Amino acid sequence: MDTIAAIKLVPKGEKWTDQELRALKLENNSQSIYESGGSLRGKINATRKPDGSTRISIWFRYRYKFQNQQKDLSLGTWPKVSLKEIRSLANQARVLLDNNIDPAIHKKLTKLDHKIEQTNKLAELKKQHEEQLTAEKRMSVQRLFELWEKFDLTSRKDKGKEVRRMFEKDVLPYIGSMAVEDVRKGHVVAILDKILERGINRMPKLILSLIRQMFRFAQDRDFIDNDPTSSIRKAKIGGKDVVRDRYLSETEIRALITQIPNAGLIKSSELALLILLSTCCRVGEICKANWKDLDLESGQWKIPAENSKNGKPHTIYLSQFAIKQFQLLKELSASETWIYPNAKDTNHVCTKSITKQTSDRQLPPDRTPMSGRSKYSDRLVLSGGKWTPHDLRRTGATTMGNLGVRPDVIELCLNHTENNKMKKTYQHQSLTAEQAQAWKLLGERIELLSNDIINVVTLNPAKVA
Repeated sequence: MDTIAAIKLVPKGEKWTDQELRALKLENNSQSIYESGGSLRGKINATRKPDGSTRISIWFRYRYKFQNQQKDLSLGTWPKVSLKEIRSLANQARVLLDNNIDPAIHKKLTKLDHKIEQTNKLAELKKQHEEQLTAEKRMSVQRLFELWEKFDLTSRKDKGKEVRRMFEKDVLPYIGSMAVEDVRKGHVVAILDKILERGINRMPKLILSLIRQMFRFAQDRDFIDNDPTSSIRKAKIGGKDVVRDRYLSETEIRALITQIPNAGLIKSSELALLILLSTCCRVGEICKANWKDLDLESGQWKIPAENSKNGKPHTIYLSQFAIKQFQLLKELSASETWIYPNAKDTNHVCTKSITKQTSDRQLPPDRTPMSGRSKYSDRLVLSGGKWTPHDLRRTGATTMGNLGVRPDVIELCLNHTENNKMKKTYQHQSLTAEQAQAWKLLGERIELLSNDIINVVTLNPAKVA
């Protein structure tokens, strides 16, 4: 094979440089170059680039004789492999020959060893994965809950805070330390029975539903094969669901307005009850309310989508009665952001705060108030039985109906989602004026009931058109 005269490597042992190799021309294609007495050889591949310049690459090999057989050892292609590395590989081949070892056989054995090493690593990784799966199958219910919270509950509106509260109270203390696969139907039923023993009938159904969601999460990820709650019938837990229809009669409304100032509530909570009654808003909506969403001059309270139950923005057209309550709140408030701030004014007050306060003031005579709770334990008791702040929303809606407001207008005032698919698709009227009139009538009626007027005529729902 011909050497390249152009780079003048005449003396034996003279080494090529990168500069000399880059200087090769297109006409040098397929020629060979030699170094170190001819053992280190390179085959030139010269091609033309689109811009007219020449691209040079050289495949290097080490030629040697072993046991009277001439062989070639591939050392790589320059410039992908540097000249320094190529010469280092050639020197390693010389050392192997000096020790009567065939460099080509040594290279194959090295590759085989590397392949065996990789195979062993893969086997070890597979073993670790299987052990991890086994460990996950033996994971505790506490750990399962944390995974469910991380990948599912955090996408919910409250980031799973309420579910965590319920589980920490009624579920995890009993089965949190158990392995998930060891949980049986009886364990879950025992949890539900403990809640029923406290006289709570609706909560067990909700807890069952949440536990079932958690175990189905585990099934989807192959942590368990079977859901222990699958054969538990919700209808059998706590009896049939009773649709709550409690609302306050007008006699009770007058009694409540009279009793509120003597119930030991802070002034802002007193005003909250009157706002709930006169606006038909939800407890969470007033607790999360922001001053920027309230315009007392125009009499509008815009509830943003993130604060409403159905995720839709809602505008309440405030009556004069409701405006007066907000004005009193404004005078009391030290927060520029929240209408009902928490103690540090870093966020809104807990959405359960008002409900707890009213519940603490409706205890039966034979029940002792819990330590640290209000001593005014019976100040909000009404003749019709126990009531909740949410019942004030129902009371306001009922009063609107008694005043002759159309049902469809009341539904809009309540920001209810339309269940009728046909209406949902084709009817999008807002009936703004009708809603404003409905709230105005409600506010005027509450104002009238709050005054000490003996001859106020109680409305009879049956006589309202």
